[in-house]
Amino acid sequence: MKQSLHRHTSTLLEELNFLLTNRIPRVGATRLLGWFSQVRNPWVVRASIALWRRLGGLDLSDAISREFPSLHACFTRELLPGSRVIDTAAEVLVSPCDGYVMACGTLAGIEAVQAKGLRYTLEQLLGSASLAERMRDGVYTTIRLSSGMYHRFHAPTDATLLKVTHISGDTWNVNPPAVRRVPSLYCRNERAVLELTLADHGDTPLLLVPVAAVGVAGLRLNAVPDRLGLTYRGPNEIPCSTNYRKGEELGWFEQGSTVIVIAPPGVRLAGGIATGARLRMGERLLVRQRERQDS
Repeated sequence: MKQSLHRHTSTLLEELNFLLTNRIPRVGATRLLGWFSQVRNPWVVRASIALWRRLGGLDLSDAISREFPSLHACFTRELLPGSRVIDTAAEVLVSPCDGYVMACGTLAGIEAVQAKGLRYTLEQLLGSASLAERMRDGVYTTIRLSSGMYHRFHAPTDATLLKVTHISGDTWNVNPPAVRRVPSLYCRNERAVLELTLADHGDTPLLLVPVAAVGVAGLRLNAVPDRLGLTYRGPNEIPCSTNYRKGEELGWFEQGSTVIVIAPPGVRLAGGIATGARLRMGERLLVRQRERQDS
């Protein structure tokens, strides 16, 4: 009886969460939050951060500063040096960010799992049939950054960022209730496709797809001078040719969201990577099979 009541309550709370975060003017709400996050009133900032700590699990224990002039500064905070340990093994590709694994595995051709019973194609996600074909039968990992987490993301390995493609879209929430309900959700939302090649094997592609969400339609990339988001009006395809070392910062969300990592065949999931796993930036995520090293 208690278990049945608990399941019923959880279902009701999940439904309420979905309604409150998705059945609203999402773009308007995102712009409003963006404006509010820039307010520099100390009382507003302190009260908002206190509420966020209580309700959103905000943890500033490893932040380089714990005093912020605005919520935006708190959202985009940097870490204390040494807060994350980068796995230096040459065959290992590390997690680009902190987060929870929402889905992972081997692609079925160019199809990936969004949630149980829901799939999407890489062509939909990437906006390119040819790029999707290059990743056919590869592996993918979808990592969700909750609102209280560190929001910057980093290079999984030594690589060159060749191009960024900005794809305009909606701002659906990317939390579990929405992911289980909205077909092809990641393919609907504002996002960017980062095309990288491995430094020691220049023809091997590696893709990172930062996906925005309600309240999170701003994305900054260190290699791109303009802020990418709802108000961006620049070119959709941005050439870069920028080199990164493993663990070096690529950019940041202006709040938490999702990063999808896609690698071609010849790469496998590292041991322990499964749906629901908690990751920290720098921990092993993928392993290049040709090295034949244990995970």
